[in-house]
Amino acid sequence: MQRQFEIELDEIKHAILTMAGLVEKTLVDVSKAVAAGDPAVADGVIAMDDEIDQYEVTIDRLATEFIARHQPTATDLRFVIVAIKLGPELERIADNAVNIAERVVDMDPSRASRPIKQLLRMLGLAQAMVTDSIAAYVARDAAAAREIIRRDDEVDSLYWEVFRELLHVMVDHPDQISHAIDLILMARFVERIADQATNISEEVVYLVEARPIRHVRDDKVQD
Repeated sequence: MQRQFEIELDEIKHAILTMAGLVEKTLVDVSKAVAAGDPAVADGVIAMDDEIDQYEVTIDRLATEFIARHQPTATDLRFVIVAIKLGPELERIADNAVNIAERVVDMDPSRASRPIKQLLRMLGLAQAMVTDSIAAYVARDAAAAREIIRRDDEVDSLYWEVFRELLHVMVDHPDQISHAIDLILMARFVERIADQATNISEEVVYLVEARPIRHVRDDKVQD
């Protein structure tokens, strides 16, 4: 019985890591699509979304069946609860990558500008946060998770920098309003990806320390 228990836990973990790998690939590819203004690469990101969605369904099924079958407690129960929460967070990250890719498909690739460089910097930071949050989950490293949470402020700061600069672009160059709006939307989607990496990191802290820190002041994060 214990052997079956461990097999099913490993199956849940494998599904999460496989889904996370696909999500990380969407972020790598969408960064390439933005940098090159390449709609073909962007289309590939969009095409991956259905497979990622199915992994969310699979993780939810495996986790709920595990709870019903084994009635886990303590750390094992937290592990399964976190698995159920990570699926939707990863799916939303992929959705935001798709949202960015859709803007790339619609945009005029000839309108390169400084905000695109800042957007790529944001994407790099957010992508690293996602990768590191998954690594923290695998290692059950609450200290690393807290460090990732702190990094969200830098992405937020860049978002407002891009937003303000694009407002000036729209005022000074009315012919670029549509392009600027696309960039603002893309920056907002990247900011959300960083938020979702933060959410994953908060769940890692819960998994390790058995206390939720969402919507709660956490002095170890604030320091």
